Amino acid sequence: MTGSRYQVYLAALPEVCAADPALMAFTADADGRCEVFAWDAATGRARQVTDRPRGTLHGTIDRDANVWWFDEDAHGVGRWRFQPFRGGPDLPGLTGVPPGTPRGLAVSDDGTVAMGLGDGRTTTVHLGPRGGSAREVTRVDRHATLSGITAAAGLLAISGPAGSAHAVTVLAADGTPRAVLSGAGEHGRLWSLGFAPTAERDELLLVREDDDRYLLASWRPETGIRTYPWCAFDSEITARWYPHEGHADHADHADHEDHEDHADHEDGDADPGGDGDPGGDPGVDGDPGGDRRPGGEGCAGRTVLIREDRHGRSTLHRARLDTGTLTSVPTPPGSLLDAAPRAGGEVHYLWTDTAHPPRMHSTAGTALPALGTVPGRVPGDHRDLWTPTPDGPVHTWLSLPEGHGLTASQAPEGHGLPASQAPEGHGLPEGQAPDGRRAPPPVVFLVHGGPADHDRDAYDGVVHSLVASGFAVARVNYRGSTGYGPRWRRAFGSGVGLTQVEDLVAVRADLIGRGLVRPDAVGLWGTSWGGYLALLALGTRPGLWQAGVAVKPVADGVAAYRTTTSALRALDERLYGGTPDDVPEAYARSSPIQYASHVRAPLLVVAATRDAKCPPGQVRGYLAALRAAGARHESMWLDSGHDGYEGGDHVAVLRRAVVFLDRELRATRDGRGTQDGRGAQDKRGTQDGRGTQGARGTDGAYGPHRDPKTPPADRRGDSGRVRTTAAAGTGTAEHTERRTAHAEGHHPQRPARG
Repeated sequence: MTGSRYQVYLAALPEVCAADPALMAFTADADGRCEVFAWDAATGRARQVTDRPRGTLHGTIDRDANVWWFDEDAHGVGRWRFQPFRGGPDLPGLTGVPPGTPRGLAVSDDGTVAMGLGDGRTTTVHLGPRGGSAREVTRVDRHATLSGITAAAGLLAISGPAGSAHAVTVLAADGTPRAVLSGAGEHGRLWSLGFAPTAERDELLLVREDDDRYLLASWRPETGIRTYPWCAFDSEITARWYPHEGHADHADHADHEDHEDHADHEDGDADPGGDGDPGGDPGVDGDPGGDRRPGGEGCAGRTVLIREDRHGRSTLHRARLDTGTLTSVPTPPGSLLDAAPRAGGEVHYLWTDTAHPPRMHSTAGTALPALGTVPGRVPGDHRDLWTPTPDGPVHTWLSLPEGHGLTASQAPEGHGLPASQAPEGHGLPEGQAPDGRRAPPPVVFLVHGGPADHDRDAYDGVVHSLVASGFAVARVNYRGSTGYGPRWRRAFGSGVGLTQVEDLVAVRADLIGRGLVRPDAVGLWGTSWGGYLALLALGTRPGLWQAGVAVKPVADGVAAYRTTTSALRALDERLYGGTPDDVPEAYARSSPIQYASHVRAPLLVVAATRDAKCPPGQVRGYLAALRAAGARHESMWLDSGHDGYEGGDHVAVLRRAVVFLDRELRATRDGRGTQDGRGAQDKRGTQDGRGTQGARGTDGAYGPHRDPKTPPADRRGDSGRVRTTAAAGTGTAEHTERRTAHAEGHHPQRPARG
């Protein structure tokens, strides 16, 4: 890209045309914005389809090779449109449909279009011929998502909260209910993953939570729900049908966006050559030795590709429902941000690990679009460790700067192992560094959002930039995170937020006790729910942190509840056990504004004037409380929503945050910072909500001009998004990646605050 320092893209695979798999649609950079492109694998050429001032995030392709996208305004409200693959006029998906927020799109084999749209409180599903007049099929007074249409357009599936009595509703095309599948009660939560891609049968793929595991299941009109106990996993899964051989699959785009309004927030070196290739593309139709029961190869019939996220890494499995066979699909160690089965048994997957940026792969060698990521292996020593707690070991991804990593002979006994495998008393005296290693570095805790999400063995540009700047980075999968089973997800024993802060505190003590980080230079950085936890930790444990960054946070639990989306209110009610009127004490105990007067560490708060998830009013109230308490802080305002598709905003936030942390954490040792607590604010920050503009081009938008050692990278704007950037000296453009959510085994639209 010319004339810009950054690129943006979505860390999701291209959507494939069922009738001609060489034709694809994907979202990638267009001068610093996300836009939708058409990709022809036969020629290796891409054509930009959309060109909108604020970018375009939602895109897909149907069986007739029409490229679809959601044409939304600055508030996320708009309509679905499409364009022929080779170009042509932009056409309305359906006529007579009012604007709304996107809640699912599905196109059947005959061109029948179903689309879900929200208006803040209700969800409406419309049906009609592509480009033709729409009719309303159903309207529900809650957040819901259209999650599929049958190939013959006879049935629709609508997903509600996974733990509710209406987790999945199956409707006939005229809106008549055919089945209501409950996720409440003894059978556990339930997620819809789409209809089988064949007109020969109507079968809906499901995942059900059962005690402390997840089971694959399906629903058919003639049999109801059938579970497959031989296909059980102890951590979150998602699944997709293989294309039916001899019958092309149809397009379902049930809104792969985490930033939508939602009803249930939960929701060895792999590259010895150092070129970012994780070792080639393994085939899927050989026998890798992973069959749990004998069965034939090939993917015809009722075959499903399952992706499991377990302890921050991913694995793939092929399940043949007719034969009860579960087979491992070989992939390199690391994380699969997306994986999709294709015709002929081919699999596309998007692989990464902490040391290698994402790369797309095809097991059949199909040409896929290149991602504008950093080449080769990134610097630092990247490993994971486990910290004992009363509820079980907490898993942390730790990245150390060059020269600070431990050799095998220097590593404390038990380092990198689950606590159950580590002897009592492992580690080093506090502050002591092993022989042959430099003094411990300052550390930044990058706190993931969600709460139902987790940090993975995956490349993160913020980690890259901070590590290259001399910081250690800790990414903690606290209680409530996905990837460790349902019981870990439900472990909120000390209260919402407070439980997670306990885990951050435990990991901090463990890292210091092992001699891995400086005890007097510990920072927190989180976005959305992660920003909420950063504020809560700074207020409830004020003596443990030396700096904090909270981006688009929940700062006042009650005010956020009153002004956020209906889906997020439903989440809060589930987490807290009721509304603020029902359980006021619970909200008060877990609300950062209650502890604003206790904050001692310098704090940078970033907020957005159009944020519907973490509204600006409750952030302004928190900033006022900080001012009243004389707490030292800065603020930065963006003229955007909770999520954005423009790289400029992300780069502005990252530069401001990295400069802030560099100044404050290094100041604790060399005396550069001020610790007078008088509420001093950098003159370039704002507290009045008018917004910081011109972020792309001037140092004035970023705070004091004291550049860190490497250009900053972006972190998370929401739970489904991972920002990445090149480190200093690479000459590579910055970029933003987006990862499709799949934790918890449910449909890719997994709601989360961030």
